[in-house]
Amino acid sequence: MTTTITLRDTALTLAANGVPPLPLRAGKVPFGNCRRCAKNACGGRPNMKTPGPCTCPSPCHGWAAATTDPHVLNSPQWQAAWGQAAAVAYHPGGAGLTVVDLDDAAAIAWARETLPATRTVPTTRGEHWLYEGTMPSANAVRPGVDVKSLMAYARWLGWGKGAMAALPDSVRALALTDPPAARRAPQTLSAPLGGRSGQCPHRTPVFLARGIAMAEQSITGAREAVHATVYRTFLAVLSTHGRCGCLTDTHVARLFTAAQAKGETARHCTDAWTNALTTLGL
Repeated sequence: MTTTITLRDTALTLAANGVPPLPLRAGKVPFGNCRRCAKNACGGRPNMKTPGPCTCPSPCHGWAAATTDPHVLNSPQWQAAWGQAAAVAYHPGGAGLTVVDLDDAAAIAWARETLPATRTVPTTRGEHWLYEGTMPSANAVRPGVDVKSLMAYARWLGWGKGAMAALPDSVRALALTDPPAARRAPQTLSAPLGGRSGQCPHRTPVFLARGIAMAEQSITGAREAVHATVYRTFLAVLSTHGRCGCLTDTHVARLFTAAQAKGETARHCTDAWTNALTTLGL
Protein backbone atom coordinates (compact mmCIF):
# COMPACT_ATOMS: atom_id res chain seq x y z
CA MET A 1 0.00 0.00 0.00
CA THR A 2 2.90 2.34 0.76
CA THR A 3 4.27 1.86 -2.77
CA THR A 4 0.89 2.74 -4.28
CA ILE A 5 0.63 5.99 -2.32
CA THR A 6 4.22 6.94 -3.15
CA LEU A 7 3.81 6.49 -6.89
CA ARG A 8 0.50 8.33 -6.98
CA ASP A 9 1.84 11.17 -4.86
CA THR A 10 4.86 11.43 -7.14
CA ALA A 11 2.54 11.63 -10.14
CA LEU A 12 0.43 14.34 -8.49
CA THR A 13 3.54 16.36 -7.70
CA LEU A 14 4.69 16.10 -11.31
CA ALA A 15 1.26 17.13 -12.57
CA ALA A 16 1.24 20.16 -10.27
CA ASN A 17 4.54 21.20 -11.87
CA GLY A 18 3.27 20.83 -15.44
CA VAL A 19 4.84 17.43 -16.09
CA PRO A 20 2.24 14.88 -17.35
CA PRO A 21 2.83 11.48 -15.67
CA LEU A 22 1.61 7.95 -16.37
CA PRO A 23 2.02 4.59 -14.56
CA LEU A 24 4.43 1.91 -15.76
CA ARG A 25 4.16 -1.82 -15.23
CA ALA A 26 7.09 -4.04 -14.32
CA GLY A 27 9.62 -3.96 -17.13
CA LYS A 28 9.19 -0.19 -17.60
CA VAL A 29 6.31 -0.54 -20.06
CA PRO A 30 2.93 1.28 -20.06
CA PHE A 31 -0.32 -0.47 -19.24
CA GLY A 32 -1.99 -2.14 -22.19
CA ASN A 33 -5.16 -0.76 -23.70
CA CYS A 34 -8.47 -1.81 -22.23
CA ARG A 35 -10.79 -4.07 -24.25
CA ARG A 36 -12.64 -1.14 -25.78
CA CYS A 37 -9.38 0.48 -26.90
CA ALA A 38 -7.60 -2.73 -27.98
CA LYS A 39 -5.91 -2.33 -31.36
CA ASN A 40 -6.98 1.35 -31.31
CA ALA A 41 -10.56 0.37 -32.15
CA CYS A 42 -11.64 3.54 -30.30
CA GLY A 43 -9.69 5.78 -32.65
CA GLY A 44 -6.68 6.25 -30.42
CA ARG A 45 -5.08 9.42 -29.11
CA PRO A 46 -2.88 10.99 -31.77
CA ASN A 47 -1.33 13.59 -29.48
CA MET A 48 -1.72 15.29 -26.13
CA LYS A 49 -3.36 18.50 -27.36
CA THR A 50 -5.98 16.74 -29.47
CA PRO A 51 -6.97 13.53 -27.65
CA GLY A 52 -9.17 12.37 -30.52
CA PRO A 53 -12.38 10.36 -30.19
CA CYS A 54 -11.15 8.21 -27.32
CA THR A 55 -12.43 9.32 -23.91
CA CYS A 56 -11.42 6.15 -22.07
CA PRO A 57 -10.95 6.82 -18.34
CA SER A 58 -8.23 4.15 -18.08
CA PRO A 59 -4.50 4.81 -18.66
CA CYS A 60 -4.65 3.57 -22.26
CA HIS A 61 -2.56 4.37 -25.36
CA GLY A 62 0.86 4.47 -23.71
CA TRP A 63 2.50 7.92 -23.67
CA ALA A 64 -0.78 9.57 -24.75
CA ALA A 65 -2.36 8.63 -21.41
CA ALA A 66 -0.04 11.03 -19.57
CA THR A 67 -2.00 13.87 -18.02
CA THR A 68 -1.73 16.72 -15.54
CA ASP A 69 -5.41 16.44 -14.54
CA PRO A 70 -5.52 15.46 -10.83
CA HIS A 71 -9.08 14.18 -11.22
CA VAL A 72 -7.91 11.64 -13.78
CA LEU A 73 -4.85 10.68 -11.72
CA ASN A 74 -7.11 10.03 -8.72
CA SER A 75 -9.92 8.33 -10.64
CA PRO A 76 -10.89 4.73 -9.77
CA GLN A 77 -9.42 3.39 -13.02
CA TRP A 78 -6.09 5.08 -12.37
CA GLN A 79 -6.16 4.09 -8.71
CA ALA A 80 -6.33 0.49 -9.85
CA ALA A 81 -3.38 1.08 -12.19
CA TRP A 82 -1.31 2.69 -9.44
CA GLY A 83 -1.98 -0.40 -7.34
CA GLN A 84 -0.28 -2.55 -10.00
CA ALA A 85 2.34 -0.03 -11.14
CA ALA A 86 6.06 -0.48 -10.67
CA ALA A 87 7.20 3.04 -11.58
CA VAL A 88 6.14 6.47 -12.80
CA ALA A 89 6.89 7.75 -16.28
CA TYR A 90 6.17 11.07 -17.97
CA HIS A 91 5.68 12.53 -21.44
CA PRO A 92 8.69 14.87 -22.01
CA GLY A 93 7.08 16.54 -25.02
CA GLY A 94 3.99 17.33 -22.97
CA ALA A 95 6.20 19.14 -20.49
CA GLY A 96 8.07 21.04 -23.21
CA LEU A 97 11.21 18.93 -22.73
CA THR A 98 13.55 16.65 -24.64
CA VAL A 99 15.43 13.80 -22.94
CA VAL A 100 18.67 12.48 -24.38
CA ASP A 101 18.82 8.97 -22.91
CA LEU A 102 22.45 7.89 -22.53
CA ASP A 103 22.56 4.17 -21.85
CA ASP A 104 26.20 3.59 -20.89
CA ALA A 105 29.55 5.16 -20.07
CA ALA A 106 30.57 5.43 -23.72
CA ALA A 107 27.40 7.34 -24.57
CA ILE A 108 27.94 9.68 -21.62
CA ALA A 109 31.51 10.36 -22.75
CA TRP A 110 30.24 11.16 -26.24
CA ALA A 111 27.63 13.57 -24.86
CA ARG A 112 30.14 15.38 -22.68
CA GLU A 113 32.36 15.98 -25.70
CA THR A 114 29.58 16.80 -28.16
CA LEU A 115 26.48 18.29 -26.49
CA PRO A 116 25.99 21.46 -24.45
CA ALA A 117 25.95 20.91 -20.70
CA THR A 118 22.46 20.78 -19.21
CA ARG A 119 20.49 19.22 -16.36
CA THR A 120 21.36 15.56 -15.81
CA VAL A 121 19.50 12.74 -14.08
CA PRO A 122 21.31 9.50 -13.13
CA THR A 123 19.78 6.27 -14.44
CA THR A 124 20.52 2.63 -13.68
CA ARG A 125 23.22 2.40 -16.34
CA GLY A 126 23.73 5.94 -17.59
CA GLU A 127 22.16 9.40 -17.54
CA HIS A 128 19.22 11.41 -18.86
CA TRP A 129 20.20 14.83 -20.23
CA LEU A 130 17.22 17.21 -20.18
CA TYR A 131 16.85 20.14 -22.56
CA GLU A 132 14.12 22.78 -22.76
CA GLY A 133 12.25 22.41 -26.05
CA THR A 134 10.55 19.66 -28.03
CA MET A 135 11.37 17.64 -31.14
CA PRO A 136 10.47 14.31 -32.79
CA SER A 137 11.57 11.32 -30.74
CA ALA A 138 13.98 8.76 -32.17
CA ASN A 139 15.53 5.53 -30.89
CA ALA A 140 19.10 4.34 -31.45
CA VAL A 141 20.27 7.59 -33.03
CA ARG A 142 23.79 6.38 -32.23
CA PRO A 143 25.13 3.55 -30.03
CA GLY A 144 23.56 3.78 -26.58
CA VAL A 145 21.61 6.99 -27.31
CA ASP A 146 17.83 7.54 -27.63
CA VAL A 147 15.99 10.85 -27.91
CA LYS A 148 12.63 11.08 -26.08
CA SER A 149 10.38 14.08 -26.52
CA LEU A 150 7.14 14.19 -28.53
CA MET A 151 5.03 11.01 -28.61
CA ALA A 152 7.30 9.13 -26.20
CA TYR A 153 7.68 8.52 -22.49
CA ALA A 154 10.63 8.47 -20.11
CA ARG A 155 10.87 6.96 -16.66
CA TRP A 156 10.73 9.52 -13.87
CA LEU A 157 13.97 9.34 -11.84
CA GLY A 158 14.01 12.71 -10.12
CA TRP A 159 14.51 16.37 -10.91
CA GLY A 160 18.24 16.02 -11.59
CA LYS A 161 21.03 18.55 -11.13
CA GLY A 162 22.31 21.52 -13.10
CA ALA A 163 20.80 24.33 -15.11
CA MET A 164 18.64 23.24 -18.03
CA ALA A 165 19.87 24.43 -21.42
CA ALA A 166 17.77 25.21 -24.47
CA LEU A 167 17.44 22.37 -26.98
CA PRO A 168 20.43 22.75 -29.34
CA ASP A 169 20.65 22.02 -33.06
CA SER A 170 23.13 19.23 -32.33
CA VAL A 171 20.39 17.29 -30.52
CA ARG A 172 17.73 18.06 -33.13
CA ALA A 173 20.10 16.70 -35.77
CA LEU A 174 20.16 13.31 -34.06
CA ALA A 175 16.57 12.61 -35.09
CA LEU A 176 17.17 13.33 -38.78
CA THR A 177 17.22 10.15 -40.86
CA ASP A 178 18.06 11.73 -44.21
CA PRO A 179 19.56 15.10 -45.17
CA PRO A 180 17.36 17.75 -46.77
CA ALA A 181 17.63 18.52 -50.46
CA ALA A 182 20.75 20.48 -51.19
CA ARG A 183 20.48 24.00 -52.46
CA ARG A 184 23.71 23.48 -54.29
CA ALA A 185 26.03 20.55 -54.88
CA PRO A 186 29.70 21.50 -55.30
CA GLN A 187 32.03 18.79 -56.56
CA THR A 188 35.12 19.63 -54.51
CA LEU A 189 35.93 18.89 -50.90
CA SER A 190 36.18 22.54 -49.97
CA ALA A 191 33.29 24.30 -48.20
CA PRO A 192 32.85 27.72 -46.57
CA LEU A 193 33.82 27.69 -42.91
CA GLY A 194 33.25 31.29 -41.89
CA GLY A 195 36.53 32.88 -42.94
CA ARG A 196 38.27 32.69 -39.56
CA SER A 197 40.89 30.19 -38.49
CA GLY A 198 42.95 29.21 -35.50
CA GLN A 199 41.86 28.25 -32.00
CA CYS A 200 38.19 28.11 -31.17
CA PRO A 201 37.38 31.12 -28.95
CA HIS A 202 35.00 29.22 -26.66
CA ARG A 203 36.54 25.74 -26.56
CA THR A 204 40.03 24.41 -25.90
CA PRO A 205 42.06 22.86 -28.72
CA VAL A 206 41.76 19.53 -26.90
CA PHE A 207 37.97 19.78 -27.04
CA LEU A 208 38.06 20.31 -30.81
CA ALA A 209 40.55 17.48 -31.34
CA ARG A 210 38.46 15.07 -29.31
CA GLY A 211 35.30 16.18 -31.05
CA ILE A 212 36.77 15.48 -34.50
CA ALA A 213 38.10 12.11 -33.31
CA MET A 214 34.71 11.12 -31.93
CA ALA A 215 33.03 12.26 -35.13
CA GLU A 216 35.37 10.01 -37.09
CA GLN A 217 34.54 7.13 -34.75
CA SER A 218 30.82 7.75 -35.17
CA ILE A 219 31.12 7.47 -38.94
CA THR A 220 33.50 4.52 -38.83
CA GLY A 221 31.27 2.63 -36.40
CA ALA A 222 28.09 3.02 -38.47
CA ARG A 223 26.71 -0.41 -39.36
CA GLU A 224 23.70 0.84 -41.29
CA ALA A 225 22.22 4.08 -42.62
CA VAL A 226 25.74 5.33 -43.34
CA HIS A 227 24.59 8.29 -45.42
CA ALA A 228 22.27 9.52 -42.65
CA THR A 229 24.98 8.95 -40.03
CA VAL A 230 27.47 11.00 -42.05
CA TYR A 231 24.99 13.86 -42.36
CA ARG A 232 24.09 13.82 -38.65
CA THR A 233 27.77 13.79 -37.74
CA PHE A 234 28.57 16.71 -40.05
CA LEU A 235 25.61 18.61 -38.61
CA ALA A 236 26.73 17.96 -35.02
CA VAL A 237 30.29 19.13 -35.75
CA LEU A 238 29.13 22.27 -37.53
CA SER A 239 26.54 23.12 -34.86
CA THR A 240 29.35 23.18 -32.28
CA HIS A 241 32.23 24.68 -34.28
CA GLY A 242 30.82 25.96 -37.57
CA ARG A 243 30.39 29.57 -36.42
CA CYS A 244 33.66 30.10 -34.58
CA GLY A 245 36.05 29.47 -37.47
CA CYS A 246 38.17 26.82 -35.75
CA LEU A 247 37.49 24.12 -38.34
CA THR A 248 40.20 23.82 -40.98
CA ASP A 249 40.42 22.00 -44.29
CA THR A 250 42.41 19.32 -42.46
CA HIS A 251 39.50 18.67 -40.07
CA VAL A 252 37.02 18.49 -42.95
CA ALA A 253 39.30 16.17 -44.92
CA ARG A 254 39.49 13.79 -41.93
CA LEU A 255 35.70 13.59 -41.77
CA PHE A 256 35.39 13.12 -45.53
CA THR A 257 38.06 10.40 -45.47
CA ALA A 258 36.21 8.51 -42.74
CA ALA A 259 32.97 8.77 -44.71
CA GLN A 260 34.55 7.60 -47.96
CA ALA A 261 36.10 4.64 -46.14
CA LYS A 262 32.50 3.57 -45.38
CA GLY A 263 31.55 3.75 -49.05
CA GLU A 264 30.43 7.38 -49.43
CA THR A 265 31.56 9.19 -52.56
CA ALA A 266 33.26 12.58 -52.53
CA ARG A 267 30.08 13.99 -54.11
CA HIS A 268 27.90 12.59 -51.30
CA CYS A 269 30.27 13.96 -48.68
CA THR A 270 30.20 17.41 -50.22
CA ASP A 271 26.41 17.34 -50.55
CA ALA A 272 25.98 16.28 -46.92
CA TRP A 273 28.37 19.00 -45.73
CA THR A 274 26.60 21.63 -47.82
CA ASN A 275 23.20 20.49 -46.58
CA ALA A 276 24.41 20.75 -42.98
CA LEU A 277 25.71 24.28 -43.62
CA THR A 278 22.37 25.23 -45.18
CA THR A 279 20.35 23.72 -42.33
CA LEU A 280 22.33 25.71 -39.77
CA GLY A 281 22.28 28.89 -41.84
CA LEU A 282 26.07 29.01 -42.22
